Amino acid sequence: MTDFKVAIVMGSRSDLDAMQEAADVLTQFGIGYEMRALSAHRTPAAVQEYISGLADRGFAAVIAGAGGAAHLAGVCASHTHLPVFGVPMRTSMAGGLDSLLSTVQMPRGIPVATTATGGGGAYNAALLAVAVIALSDAHMREKYIAFRTAQTQKVLDQSVID
Repeated sequence: MTDFKVAIVMGSRSDLDAMQEAADVLTQFGIGYEMRALSAHRTPAAVQEYISGLADRGFAAVIAGAGGAAHLAGVCASHTHLPVFGVPMRTSMAGGLDSLLSTVQMPRGIPVATTATGGGGAYNAALLAVAVIALSDAHMREKYIAFRTAQTQKVLDQSVID
């Protein structure tokens, strides 16, 4: 297990199924994480307190998933220098387009890397966190390269259609 950790935050518990995909990836790579349901709008002070203390506690990145107005990733980014990966949640009103636009439209100077919506986006956000950790952890770099190589080989092995 690496010394680095990743914070996974979501706007509400209803996002847990999708965000669990991020937790599963981190577990697969032996990266510790903490998961919290915190709202940018209903618990702003708690978000600020939690996020602003992560760097001092050895965290390497934040994965933030939210739906609708989807301001959570941006609020997180405003309270830390750690990389923040935003995961827009699918919604009943606009299928997640509303969340995607809210997450991706950050003002200059407060970056949020935005992934696809839902569980697939959470999965990729975790892989981005792994890639960040792999920059300074040789063991993690080896695991990540092996993962990518195996993924490529799996596709190649299935490329012939009879």
